[in-house]
Amino acid sequence: MVRTQIAARGVRDKRVLDAMRKVPRHRFVPVSCSSEAYEDFPLPIGSGQTISQPYIVAFMAEMLRLNGSERVLEIGTGSGYGTAVLSLLAKEVFSVERIAALFERAREVLEALKVENVHLRLADGFFGWAEEAPFETIILSAAPFDIPNAIVNQLADGGRLVAPVGSLGAQTLVRITRRGAHFDTEALLDVAFVPMRPGVSEL
Repeated sequence: MVRTQIAARGVRDKRVLDAMRKVPRHRFVPVSCSSEAYEDFPLPIGSGQTISQPYIVAFMAEMLRLNGSERVLEIGTGSGYGTAVLSLLAKEVFSVERIAALFERAREVLEALKVENVHLRLADGFFGWAEEAPFETIILSAAPFDIPNAIVNQLADGGRLVAPVGSLGAQTLVRITRRGAHFDTEALLDVAFVPMRPGVSEL
């Protein structure tokens, strides 16, 4: 997977490639999909959500430019797979999930894998995690039409935010770098993510 889907497509950060090798992706997908866990496409994880294809997970992690000292805010824990990858790349990960069923499943898997530098919260991701801000890096795994100000304002000066933005079928992965009161935006890739939704759900 790492050699043919990720490194072959341009991901060069050795720490990211090593993290992708170490995290057992099959643990984060339903048993019915386990035989496809390492294939180059997203998979359903229940509640209308998906686990992103491996390349996208690796590419987004590389775009954060993590050196291991950062506190990361992740909006959309989902299966917990991306969370586990980030846990090997950053000092701490603060991950917010709005769907209770996914939150509980991700918590169980991460605990079983003894991932200890991750903090999970069942909450509306549109508000980020203000009590723990600021964050050196922020990553969104679902696509808002526009990135909420509440999230952008939790980015530390000099920090980086990577997120898919736009309407369904017309999304762009962007990286935002904060420089004081200014925010520089780079377009990275055309992507297709599930839409970011407000509120908390049991489904």
